[in-house]
Amino acid sequence: MSDENVSAIHWNFWTIVVIALLWNVMGVVNFFMQMNPDVLAMYLESERAIIEARPLWATAGFALAVVAGAIGCILLLFKKTVSLYFFIGSLIGVLATMIHTLGIGIDFSLAELLGIILMPVIVAAFLIWYTLHVQGKGWLR
Repeated sequence: MSDENVSAIHWNFWTIVVIALLWNVMGVVNFFMQMNPDVLAMYLESERAIIEARPLWATAGFALAVVAGAIGCILLLFKKTVSLYFFIGSLIGVLATMIHTLGIGIDFSLAELLGIILMPVIVAAFLIWYTLHVQGKGWLR
């Protein structure tokens, strides 16, 4: 990466990456909160049903989704192209988790569908696209 490309990095790069990092860190915190029975008791009934019925492979998918996403964002802050592979791993984790969530037969409200199902997929896919986009601009090394 040349000095010209470094100075050409738009301010919105930093904004997007920091917001994405916050999103993924909140996911990591949520993952660990779900391991605490006292905290889990405060969740909505539909959320508890998902968590309590979640098999090991779906729990591992959730962990992969949030941890790989957070690491990917940190790497993206350091302008590393390897962040792409972490975002791909994150999307795989999101999809594994969603396969389980959709397969347990809960009637979700529209807000739950958007927040629990659709938003994580959109964010994970967006981070892959965005990394490829900024890589094409020469902002990553």
